[in-house]
Amino acid sequence: MASPNLEPVSTAADKAKLGAAAVVFIAAFGAYYALHAQQTWLRVVALLILLVAAAGLFLIAGPGKALIAYTRDSVREVRKVVWPERKEAIQMTAIVFGFVVLMALFLWIVDKILEWGLYDMILGWKH
Repeated sequence: MASPNLEPVSTAADKAKLGAAAVVFIAAFGAYYALHAQQTWLRVVALLILLVAAAGLFLIAGPGKALIAYTRDSVREVRKVVWPERKEAIQMTAIVFGFVVLMALFLWIVDKILEWGLYDMILGWKH
């Protein structure tokens, strides 16, 4: 038995809207190249108008509405975040950079020790 909260993935109308959006999207680029004899600004305007139309068709379909809802929820959650003060952010950034420098130095030292041990001591190769 299906849960009453579940919605169908797509209705026939949503599929038609998404198909129309795809056709208009492809037609936008087709129109751009079909108008090769026209001025560039006219080709770009035609491209932008058709791309906006394709985006509009997508946004009125079910997946587009879900994307809008997801974006609104994401913005709402970002507003809840407590961002660090400038001083704290600078201090944490300095700590991260310092740690990166120390790790780079440590790895360089380990590399040189392994190089010395492997090449000079075991293989007898002198640089």
